Amino acid sequence: MKLLNEKIALVTGGSGDIGKSIVRTFVQHGANVIFTFFSSIKEANKLVSELKNSVEAYQTDLSNFDSSKNLVEKIVKKYGTIDILVNNAGVIKDNFLLKISKDDWDYVIKTNLYSVFNLTKYVIFPMIRQKKGSIINMSSVIGLTGNIGQSNYAASKSGIIGFTKSIARELGKKNIRCNAIAPGYITTKMNSRLPSKIKNNWIKNIPLKRAGTPQNIANCTLFLASDLSDYITGSVLNVNGGLI
Repeated sequence: MKLLNEKIALVTGGSGDIGKSIVRTFVQHGANVIFTFFSSIKEANKLVSELKNSVEAYQTDLSNFDSSKNLVEKIVKKYGTIDILVNNAGVIKDNFLLKISKDDWDYVIKTNLYSVFNLTKYVIFPMIRQKKGSIINMSSVIGLTGNIGQSNYAASKSGIIGFTKSIARELGKKNIRCNAIAPGYITTKMNSRLPSKIKNNWIKNIPLKRAGTPQNIANCTLFLASDLSDYITGSVLNVNGGLI
């Protein structure tokens, strides 16, 4: 059974490991997917080539308000609406608070948090017109617990949770759902750069004693995007192997 048949889905950060799994899973379930990327042109082109006519890719700076607005307008002009928004784009720039620069703080907050506001602000207009929509925002376990050396990342991901819960309350009467996913330790290229000692410590503290995969996140995103979750809004789905 295809859970997203003929739905129009916009997925940000589609060229990363988690983003690619979400895009592939949505296509497998019948959606037409538009995904964004910022700098990973090679990875984006490979994904478009793999999935052919089921996807489109746009290189966009979603931390820029006007760029986000223009992207939504292009998609709505071509497809008529947007049924699903997945705010997945994110970056890290770790450092201790004593050493973190204003530029690194701004870079993470703008990319991770501003992009969610910018896109959601405009995607809700076509969703309101059709009286239905699903918005999924990618937070993190770090947004719930905090972490040493990640004050900027934690602030951005915690902010996403507060934003999600507020939007769910605002838009519930319009039949627009807004939920967040908080991944734990997931095997991605971004995490592969961590020292083995840190990775082993993460896994040791996970009750399931293993890292998650991008597909684990994609499966949960599919659930929240589909009508299987049509009575769920304002929730944070923890996908972390029992870490918290």
